[in-house]
Parts: sequence; C-alpha cells; structure tokens
Amino acid sequence: MNDKTPRFESAPARSSLPAWYPKFLDTVSAHITSGHRRAVTAANQEMLMSYWSIGQEILSRQHDDGWGSKVIDRLSTDLKSRFPGATGYSPRNLKYMRAFAAAWAIEAIVQAPLAQLPWYHHLALLAKLDDAELRLWYAAAAVDRGWSRDVLALHIESRFHERSGKAVTNFATALPAEESDLAQQATRDPYLFDFIGTTDGWREREVEEKLVDHVGKFLLELGQGFAFIGRQVRLELDGDEFFCDLLFYHLELRCYVVIELKAVKFDASFLGQLGLYMAVVDDVLAKDGDKPTIGLLLCRNKKEVVAEYALRGFKAPIGVAEWTTAINNSLPEEFQSALPSVAELEAELSSATADD
Repeated sequence: MNDKTPRFESAPARSSLPAWYPKFLDTVSAHITSGHRRAVTAANQEMLMSYWSIGQEILSRQHDDGWGSKVIDRLSTDLKSRFPGATGYSPRNLKYMRAFAAAWAIEAIVQAPLAQLPWYHHLALLAKLDDAELRLWYAAAAVDRGWSRDVLALHIESRFHERSGKAVTNFATALPAEESDLAQQATRDPYLFDFIGTTDGWREREVEEKLVDHVGKFLLELGQGFAFIGRQVRLELDGDEFFCDLLFYHLELRCYVVIELKAVKFDASFLGQLGLYMAVVDDVLAKDGDKPTIGLLLCRNKKEVVAEYALRGFKAPIGVAEWTTAINNSLPEEFQSALPSVAELEAELSSATADD
C-alpha cells in the first residue's frame, strides 16, 4: 500500500462499547446543549447592557446639552463607518436604545425576566406598553411560554393579561392541587376569535368550521400545549353515537380537552351534555397514564355567579368562558390600529369560502 494513501479513521461500533455508553453520550450532549444555551444567554445579556449604556449616554448628553435628532442621525452614520461589519445602529434603533434606558434602571435589565428576552422582544414591549409593571408581566410570560416577538405583540394587542386564567371553573375542587393551577392558567375569558370575522346569525357549526379553517390561529389563542384532535369527533358507547364539537389533547396536563361551543348565552343544561362527552372520552379514548378529561364550555355570554353555582354539582373538571370576535372595541386607541378592520376580516372570510 502506498504510504501516501489517505487514511480515514472510523469510530468503533456502538455494540462494541460498554453498556453505560448511551447514558454517557446523553450526559455529554446535555452539557454541550447547556453550554450553548448559557453562551447565547450571556451574549444577549451583554448586548442588552451595551444598548442600555448607549441609550444612557444619549439621554445624558441630550439632558445636558439639549440637542435633537440630528445628532442621532450623525451618530448612526459615524458608527456604521467606524464599525462597518456591525448592525443595529440605525437612527431608529438608537432611539429605541434611548427609550430602553429611559424605561429601565440598570438593576432591572440584568435580572430575569428582562435579561432573558432578545432585543426585538424589548422593542415590542417599548412600542406597545407604557406601564412598567405590565411590561414586566408580559416579559415574564414571554420567557415562561417561549413566545416569539410576533406572538408577544399579538398577545399585548389582545390584552392577554386581562383574559389569562379567568374562566369560571371547578378545577380547585375537581383536580389535585398541583394540576388545578396549571389547568386554570390554561384558560382564557373571553376567548378571542377575531380571525373568523363577524359571526352575527351564525350557528355553532359555522363557527366550528371557521375555527378549524384557521386552526393555527385557534391553537395560538387556546394557548401553549394544546394539540388538535378533530371536530365533531364520533364517540360510541353501548351502540349509541355521540359527537363532541372540538377535541384536543393537552401535552402538559396529559389529558384530553373537550370543547363545546355555543352561539348563545350560558345555560346550565349545557354542562350535562359536556359531562357526558367527557365521560365517554375517558372510557373510550383515554389511555393508561392520561389524566381525567377536562371540559371547556364556550358561550357568547354568561353570568359568572350562575356558572359558579352550576359547576358546584359537577365532580368532573369543567370550565366556562365566553368567546368574542370584537375585543378590539375595548382596546386603547393605539392598539385598535394594529388589529384588522371588519372589512379586512370579511375579505379574508370571503377568500376562505371561495377556496372551499
């Protein structure tokens, strides 16, 4: 053999390695993943510190000398010239740095959750919220739920903080303590279905169809952890057929979720129908390890005290909430412009109908 012939080393077969090797590989891989995550987090924190310091310099100089935006425009041009490979120093971004420094003390941005958010998440918080406490609430929610910047902006616009965990439920008595809080936080009231357009005069089936047509947006509104199983899911029990409106599986709660949709106000009799569907799902679909099925009844409106009393007679975990397509009526003016108009929604609906 020619000594100059290239040699390629091959790794030994896994079957020839000790039995502990797979676990060893998993452990080393976990260290690498954790190290990468810490490196990205540290880099993000350093960038935020740098942006805050730049913003603070601009604030300080403007306060002392009273100059305006022309200096920021000149500063942007000179920074791009001095650091040709760098990005992020446009006049607009420099003004955001100034707003960032004005919004937070240095102590706030080096701690969770602000230190864990990427810069563009901070831009959404600065642009859409004036209240510092509310900014912190959304920052923590974005970190906990892994929201992208666009999802964060969407939830701010739909006033998620006023709706999260607000459904009337019996979870506290129907579920173990460690599960009831998580289940409660998975609810909304009201649910916002603005993406399906005006629903005046629609029947439940028509609303269901449009929710399934826009299932991605529907899942986003339901919240993290919901997996769509189907619409009008057929359930059979002792020769009788039942069809539940919408069926989901919640990956964190490890249980099925039956959603009954009503285009009218809450009636206590609806709970009996929902309870039946839940019992059949538990007996027919649930597997070993699945937790008891949760029911969610969505109505156009309700009286909370009536819903609370109606739920007292049920041992199965059920929540009652409203759904709406017009939450923008109660939004501040600066948010209303960010939501689609009625004309835009109707155009989208017409387009979806034409595609069918």
